[in-house]
Amino acid sequence: MATLLYRLGRASFRRRRLVLALWLAVLAALGVATAAFIGPTASNFTMPGTESQRALDALAKHFPEAGGATGTIVVAAPEGKQLTTPQARQAIGALTKEASGLPGVVAAVDPFQIGAVSPDGRHALVQVQFAAVNDRVTDGQRAAYAKVGAGAEAAGLRVEHGGEVMTSEPEIGSTEALGVAVAAVVLVITFGSLVAAGMTMLTALIGVGVGMAGLFALSSAIELTSTAPVLALMLGLAVGIDYSLFITSRHRQNLLDGLEPEEAAARAVGTAGSAVVFAGATVVIALAGLAVVNIPFLTVMGLAASGTVAVAVLVAITLQPALLGFAGHRILPRKHRTARQAVPGERGGFGFRWAYIVTRWRVLVILAGVLGLGGLAVPAAEMRLALPDAGTAQAGSPAREAYDLISAGFGPGFNGRLAAVVSGGSAEATGRAAKEATALIQATKGVIAVTPPQPNASGTTVLLAVIPATGPTDAATETLVHDIREKVRGIDGAQVSLTGMTAIGIDVSEKLSDALPVYLLLVVGLSVLLLMLVFRSVLVPVKAALGFLLTVGATFGITVAVFQQGWLAGLLGVDTPGPLVSFLPILLIGILFGLAMDYQVFLVSRMREDFVHGDTAQQATISGTGHGARVVTAAALIMISVFSGFVLLDDPIIKSMGFALAVGVAIDAFVVRMTIVPAVMSLLGDSAWWLPRPLARVLPNVDIEGEQLRAHLDHEATEVPARV
Repeated sequence: MATLLYRLGRASFRRRRLVLALWLAVLAALGVATAAFIGPTASNFTMPGTESQRALDALAKHFPEAGGATGTIVVAAPEGKQLTTPQARQAIGALTKEASGLPGVVAAVDPFQIGAVSPDGRHALVQVQFAAVNDRVTDGQRAAYAKVGAGAEAAGLRVEHGGEVMTSEPEIGSTEALGVAVAAVVLVITFGSLVAAGMTMLTALIGVGVGMAGLFALSSAIELTSTAPVLALMLGLAVGIDYSLFITSRHRQNLLDGLEPEEAAARAVGTAGSAVVFAGATVVIALAGLAVVNIPFLTVMGLAASGTVAVAVLVAITLQPALLGFAGHRILPRKHRTARQAVPGERGGFGFRWAYIVTRWRVLVILAGVLGLGGLAVPAAEMRLALPDAGTAQAGSPAREAYDLISAGFGPGFNGRLAAVVSGGSAEATGRAAKEATALIQATKGVIAVTPPQPNASGTTVLLAVIPATGPTDAATETLVHDIREKVRGIDGAQVSLTGMTAIGIDVSEKLSDALPVYLLLVVGLSVLLLMLVFRSVLVPVKAALGFLLTVGATFGITVAVFQQGWLAGLLGVDTPGPLVSFLPILLIGILFGLAMDYQVFLVSRMREDFVHGDTAQQATISGTGHGARVVTAAALIMISVFSGFVLLDDPIIKSMGFALAVGVAIDAFVVRMTIVPAVMSLLGDSAWWLPRPLARVLPNVDIEGEQLRAHLDHEATEVPARV
């Protein structure tokens, strides 16, 4: 691999103008394709095979007018007054008529006709039914819906707009740019050169541009969830900067060692580029592996993110050496451009001092690290998963205001209404089943009310609205959903299915929880096999996998403590703690696995390189840690900066993802890879590189350290004088 990449890097350096032109042409072409074919993103999280999804499919087929998005307009009278006065009733009637006339609205129901008025007479709910599902409701229709009720407000009433239709997609804005700005500062400090920092950032941004443009160009052909592009951008930026950083750092070291720019760039791609290709492959495999859990929206998210990572790898091993050709020796700090030699006293740097400390006190370091991370993982035992509702939305947002007002007037259960769909072979059988289902559901503990049956035109499908006593993400509501399903399962003559956003969220969370152990086993097994292939060792992969489990456990524990239990939540803008978004743990495992393997490869490959070339295991451990510390530290800080930029978003899903990834990278890079790993390697000594002979014969040698490349170059160097 190293020899092939060496040739690729040299060709890219020599034909740098062509390489740059080709990448810019690709970026421009995909930009045009995006403008022409971009499609809408989806905000729903459907789960084929679940009861809630079957009920939705039945509504779409037999009762389409009830299958569209819903909105709830909350009207409240001032303190001490009621909505039963003639003036208030008239204002609400006008509001209902206005909502009924909105484009895309099937009907709006007067709250006084269906009894949707709170016991104290201060609050009322106007139910609005849209014809289209939520993803097909246009921005213009949402804007018109949000303006309904100006007359009622003029009459002194408070009007808030909520419901499914007010679900907004996360927006990419200036907050993410802060992470990029911090990354740029880290690059300048690391390289001591604006040219090197700027070139690394330019490479990453071109890669992200290509990846995101390609993703959006495909959005009309595939259904993208609203979080998929954000995840792709988040990872594309982070790994794009990191991969370019690794290659640029090795190129600069080669220049300081006296190599000419072309040879320095080629060798950088052959050595550091090998690590980049392997590290990128692990991220791509882990993310694409999300498809094995057979959850469509998660598969799309994984494939979208893995696509941007793959582009980042291609850009790093082709465009980066081309740009290095344009820079020449300007890639070095000004003081090193004339006297191109390694900086004296390199082995006295912080990385080497840290390695000496860690290896000297290795037993204490291992115990402290394992016990500390184990303690941080304790809150993970209390982890609860759910899809977020408006109750966790940013305080002051329209959806949150409506949610809080409904809870205050009617109770939290009115925000988590369930829908029972009764389908039978005939109108008579369906009617009987609907009456029986109503009685059974009404008698279930935790149910406040069941609305009268609402049949379709033929009477073969009936819709029952169920009001629970508890909120959408409350554990008691989850129990209630299972109790209702158990009770109505035995009704003869019809099928009764429970759905609604609350039931969908519960089904999604349970299926993801069931898939989590399987996926974790897949990822851990994959890490052992891949690292065994790369390092030709048994104990190094096992150690890496155990370190990854420590990282995941501690990250889950901290994320649960902040977002679910509320520790220091105010500092992150989390005003209402609640369950973690259901797909966060499985997504976090996939992403952190790839990123953890990045640091594992960049550190341990240097240890193996020195060990193969004659250093003792102890010397190789210190040397590998010392040489890799500066680059790994910079890479980790860049990733943390990029991920932290997304914590500033209001969207609770993106905020929790950004936080968990930033914390996970910090723990894995600084605690696991740069502290526990060298301590364990020092403790294992030569046995760390033990590989049974049968395995040694079977496993191919991928030469990620560039040992075969070095031998090839040495051979060429000895042949040249002989030919002359």
